[in-house]
Amino acid sequence: MTEVRTRLDWLKKRKAELEQRIEAIKRDYAEGLSADSSEQAIELENAEVLAEIQRLAVNELVDINQELRRLQQAQEDE
Repeated sequence: MTEVRTRLDWLKKRKAELEQRIEAIKRDYAEGLSADSSEQAIELENAEVLAEIQRLAVNELVDINQELRRLQQAQEDE
């Protein structure tokens, strides 16, 4: 039982971290591009990286939510 509780706690912590990361990326996108064309070029390069980070975070979040549901259901069944 302790291992399950430890795993649940870790998953919840990681879930919160991922949600914060995804929200930060969304805020970054919402700011739009700079008026300076050289800054825009850098921002566009960064946008590709941010999109990949966001994609990976969302995928991990889906996996975490599935595992949380599975573990919580297992606890309820005990």
